[in-house]
Amino acid sequence: MNEITSVNNELVKNTAKLQQKKFRDESGLFLLEGDKPVREAFESGVEIKYVFVLKEKAEEYSFLNDKLVLTTNPVLKKISTTDTPPDVVGVGVKKIFNENDLINARKVVLLENIKDTGNLGTILRTSAAFGADAVILYGDTVDLYNPKCVRAAVGNLWKIPVVHIKEFSFLQNLFSDFQRVATLPRAEKYLKDFVPQDKMLVMFGSEADGLSDELVGFSTDDVKIEMASSVESLNLSSACAVVLYKMFIV
Repeated sequence: MNEITSVNNELVKNTAKLQQKKFRDESGLFLLEGDKPVREAFESGVEIKYVFVLKEKAEEYSFLNDKLVLTTNPVLKKISTTDTPPDVVGVGVKKIFNENDLINARKVVLLENIKDTGNLGTILRTSAAFGADAVILYGDTVDLYNPKCVRAAVGNLWKIPVVHIKEFSFLQNLFSDFQRVATLPRAEKYLKDFVPQDKMLVMFGSEADGLSDELVGFSTDDVKIEMASSVESLNLSSACAVVLYKMFIV
């Protein structure tokens, strides 16, 4: 078990660099900030490189054995992205999924051009909670391993495959026999009247722009959430929760 107390230590400086997407992409590593992400990553089989922890908390993380690095609050503050640093910050290896992980999926969530990292993390957590088999990130979506997204997912980032797809032709090939549902504010059908099928691709666009014409054209059905006329729309993560509960659970 190592001990590092200097904020100028090379490992500390390299860990702090993972706050930036450039270094996460180059290294294939990412930050795990706090107890829940660290434990869930370990239990989900994510490869953990090392974990900085306050000396007085080390016994709580004995399951990490030689991965532990004893440290101080100033070091944790340097490597963490939160205003108040947690007692533990780890570094994990990105878990990469691909199209092969979608072969047996029957309930799939597609997110297009999502810009808010907190929203993305919350939607991933919601998708896992309501039984989605996979999530697809399509278009210009924010970095899955952004620290804010990792925190918002609250340990659910690796419980279902999250697959990046860039080519529309891949979607056509993978989901030609699926019910493809576009969630739209001005859809013809209300969610309460919608009848889900066994194999579904449920598509959500960004709050600013909604779904692209390409994906709307690809859909076989569209749906909207019934709500009070005085309210124009819901936050994207809230809308996802309502739709997925109805389609995957009820």
